[in-house]
Amino acid sequence: MIVYPTLELHNGKCVSLTRGRLEEPVIWHVDPVETAKGFATAGAEWMHATDINALAGDGDNSDLIEEIIRAAGIPVQLGGGFRAREGVERWIDKGVGRIVIGTMAARDPDLVKELAKFHPDQIVLAVDVFQGSVMTEGWRTRSAFAPDTFVKAFDDAPLAGIIVTDIDADIEDTDGSLGVITSIAGATRHQVLARGTIRGADDISRLKYVPNIAGALVGRALFSKDVDLGEALGLAAAEMEPIAGFK
Repeated sequence: MIVYPTLELHNGKCVSLTRGRLEEPVIWHVDPVETAKGFATAGAEWMHATDINALAGDGDNSDLIEEIIRAAGIPVQLGGGFRAREGVERWIDKGVGRIVIGTMAARDPDLVKELAKFHPDQIVLAVDVFQGSVMTEGWRTRSAFAPDTFVKAFDDAPLAGIIVTDIDADIEDTDGSLGVITSIAGATRHQVLARGTIRGADDISRLKYVPNIAGALVGRALFSKDVDLGEALGLAAAEMEPIAGFK
């Protein structure tokens, strides 16, 4: 399983969103570029970045993200505010390893499938789930799609994976439930990356036993020091212990 240390960028700073609210970011007083370098130094294979300004439609962090891509030393998976083909292709040309698409997939699934065809293994589908529905527009709009049906519509597209965010778990200060992610992972042939469930090292160990989970995004827990990246990478890479069978 791959751990994706995660930067959420807002007005040039590393942040975390409190209960998903774009207007109330928690600011972490670290240098984003140096932090990205630190991910690579710790042994991360990939990192994830989300442009919160682009997601909210009030600007972007393009210059900073380009600097991170050049400096990180590992491939960058980028999400936040992709609404058209031009933005996707521009960032691929700038060297982003993967593009994460959510709202556009709900609005124009055929375009996302086409992008995946032309950029195989570089397009990641984002599925944000709240109370049984897929959410769009940065968690602000409830769609008419059920998660399992939504992911099945993309089974034939050559996606790099599907990021599943359990918003119910992410916004509560409780241990993340694996029920939503387990259900979606069982409904798709694509590898699934979990988001919103990691609060401690034990959560990484638990995720390894969920079929079809290939990775986890870890952001807030790294900055709050509830998770040590080196330890997380070691747990993710370790061989799973055998599970006793039942007779």
